[in-house]
Formats: sequence, structure tokens, C-alpha cells
Amino acid sequence: MARIYPFRALRYNSALVRLEDVVTQPYDKITPSMQQSYYHRSPYNLVRIILGLPELFDTAEGENVYTRAARDFSEWRRSGILTHDQTPSIFAYSQRFTVPGSDGTVCERKGFIALGELYDYSQQVVFRHEQTLSKPKADRLNLLNATHAHFGQIFMLYSDPAQMAEKILFPADASAESEVTDEYGVSHRISRVSNPNTINILLSAMADKKLIIADGHHRYETALAYSKTHAPAMAAAGTERNSYSLPLAPYPEAAVMMTFVNMDSDGLLILPTHRVVFGLERFSAAEFVDKAKPYFDVEPLSEGEYADLQTRLSAAGKTGTAFIAATAAGTFLLKARPDAVAAALPGISERQRQLDVVQLHSLVLEKLLGITPEAILGQRNLRYIREGAEAIEQVGRGEASVAFLMNPVTMNQLREVAFAGEVMPQKSTDFFPKLLSGLAIYALD
Repeated sequence: MARIYPFRALRYNSALVRLEDVVTQPYDKITPSMQQSYYHRSPYNLVRIILGLPELFDTAEGENVYTRAARDFSEWRRSGILTHDQTPSIFAYSQRFTVPGSDGTVCERKGFIALGELYDYSQQVVFRHEQTLSKPKADRLNLLNATHAHFGQIFMLYSDPAQMAEKILFPADASAESEVTDEYGVSHRISRVSNPNTINILLSAMADKKLIIADGHHRYETALAYSKTHAPAMAAAGTERNSYSLPLAPYPEAAVMMTFVNMDSDGLLILPTHRVVFGLERFSAAEFVDKAKPYFDVEPLSEGEYADLQTRLSAAGKTGTAFIAATAAGTFLLKARPDAVAAALPGISERQRQLDVVQLHSLVLEKLLGITPEAILGQRNLRYIREGAEAIEQVGRGEASVAFLMNPVTMNQLREVAFAGEVMPQKSTDFFPKLLSGLAIYALD
């Protein structure tokens, strides 16, 4: 089962920099405008390492974003901007946030940062739920090869209805060592836990857990590939212990930094990721509706605010699979006809056929709109957007043919698909909030 380890984290020196000036959202959630903003906040902002700006004369063999990342990382360590903790630790990590689109509902998600051993999916300890693409993995591998460090955490889910980790790490009188509020108004609180007895109790409670990747599939698979190429001829089985009576990873590359969150606890929020289709040579809303009717009950909707459409979609989703298609010629609610969908998708398992995102990709995008799987994977005709209102506006501005508004995948659906060894289409889940990068760094050397 899962092997988890404390580690001597590399962290920003609070005497020299303010944490709020140097941490970032995960690399794949940083927009160009956010990238520029991070650059201006501090010369030591982590964006310069995890998503550096290209320069005019960059080359693959010479100076480039990866060589600059390695140079900056080395210099920051040498100058004391980044310093190693003296003892191995784990970190209690909580996030307080207002639920997007709510009337001010506040939630708190609790977890902990530690190292997690890397496993092949075939070993059935770590499970994925989404497909990955080769280009992002190549990018992350280039950065890992250059810096020999992990700067963000893989977001891992485990099941524990008794909530042992929360009871161990978040006593009623606990106070945070560091706190920072991000650009989405999320308060991130982190506390270092270095007591060997506490850590060993936690690791024992986690020893029988299976893990599901919530966010970070590309980085996990990159770290796994890197681990295999750096494995020594003889590696320990994770039983070696250091002078602090704490377990060690067999070798540094055998583990990666993770944040572990209990899927049975409060505070887990999955948002929908909407789809925008563009670049189709000939798109007719009327023809699309005619093609959809054998598989869906199609109901025209009167124009309204996005919030009204989302309310309608949420209600429809409680009795079956549904999504909304917004076009320049009208907006339509599509409710699946299960028998027709099953006949159209015979090669897909029943648990997957019940997912709106699978029906959208395999039936609507591929069969009805004629977008190839390769085009979908390459995002040549498809954009993924969190904000539904923006998706509709892109159609209104003539930048897209149709926007599909989605309900979020539920935790039970994700759990069933992942533990069955199956995967959903890319961007099927959007866990909110994201884990900040830069709270802790795992340096391999």
C-alpha cells in the first residue's frame, strides 16, 4: 500500500522574502497575465522556475527557460533565499475559501504535505482518473532534469471515514506557522510537524490507503519516469530509518511531494470545466440539434443569465445526464436517452457511459460534430473554460461555434472510475482551490 515519508523541505526564507510575493498557482493554471504579475511581484517568485518567460535568442541546446530555472534555483539556495529545514517534517495544510458562484458559503479543506512513493498504475496503489498528453510531460521532464527538484505537490485523495489524519494534525488549539491569501481569496495555512511520534502515528494510519490522483497527472507520470531512470541497482524497500526514527524513501527519486486529502472529509469541491468548440468549417445549430435528437431530449431554453442556466442544468442533472449547448442561434438543454446512448457507445463501460463528460466527448464531439480524438487531445477545436459565462460570451463574440455547459463530476463517480482502472477525458475534474506551489520544495540533491 501507500508509503509516505517526511522530508527536509527547502523553503523560502521569511527573513528575506514575503511568502505572498513568491508563491504561485500550479504551473498549468498560470495565465499569461498571471505570469507577468508574478514576475513583477518579486525577483524570487517561483514562476521564474516553474514557468519562465522565453527570451528572443533561446535555443534547445543553449540558454532557455530550463537553464535559467536551474541557474536561479541554484543561486537562490546559495544566497539563502531558500533554506533547508533542519529536521524531516510533514506539513499540515488547510485552505479556507468561498465556494465560487455561491451566496458566500465558506468551506475549509484540510490535508498534509509529505513525500509519497511512486508506483506504476499496474501496482494498484496509485490510481489515475484522467488521460495525459505527451507535450506537458516533456516540458515537466525538461524542468526536472535541469533543476533536480519538485516545486509543487501532486494532489492525492485517500479514503478514511474516521478522519484520523485530521484529528492528528489539526487539534482545536492549533495555530498556523504561515498564512497567505491567493488571488482567488483563498487562505492557505501551513504548519510544520516534526515530532517523530506524531509523524509515525500518521504514517501508520496511512499505511493501508490507496491513492487517487486528483490533480497533477502529468507531473506524477513525469516523476515516475524520472524515478525509473535514476533507480540504483539495489534500492531499499522503504524500511530504512534515519537518526530521527523516521522512515526514508529508498532513494531520493523514488518519491515525489504530495498533498494528501481525505475524500471522505468536508471541503472537497469539484467544479465543472466547460467546453468551447471552435474552428469548425461549417456549423449549423439546426443541423446539430437534428443529429442530437436520436440520443438526447432537446429542449430550447429562453436566453438568460449564466446563473439561471446553471441552475436549470443542475436540476436536470439530478435525474440523469444533461448538459447545455449554447449557440448563436439559440441555447438548448440536452438530456440523455440512456438506451440510445448505450447503443451508440457499446465499447464504453456502463459507469463511463453515465458520465456527461464521456457522452459529450465520445458521442457529441466525435460522432455528431466529427471532431477527431486527435484534434480533441491536441485542443485544435476545443477549449476548456472554468467560467461558464465566458464560454457563452465567446460564442456571442463569434469566437466559437458552440459552448457546452457541464455539471461537475461527483466524488463517487471519480472514485468508481479510478478504482476500476479506467480514465475520463482530459479536464474532466476541476478541484477548487488549487494547491499553491512554493510552500515547500523537494530537492533531490
